[in-house]
Amino acid sequence: MATIKVKQIRSKIGHPIDQKRTLAALGLHKISQVVEVEDNPCVRGMIRKVHHLVTVVE
Repeated sequence: MATIKVKQIRSKIGHPIDQKRTLAALGLHKISQVVEVEDNPCVRGMIRKVHHLVTVVE
């Protein structure tokens, strides 16, 4: 299956708990951390929820 790389670009401090948990579910814990996740609709929805905190790396 295809994968995508997601990078955390902003801090989760001061954001709602559901957004913090979404970052944790994606496997992101630190700024500038990059994780590789499967490309499926569930993960795309999580990325959309925290789009202001992460970016998709090519």
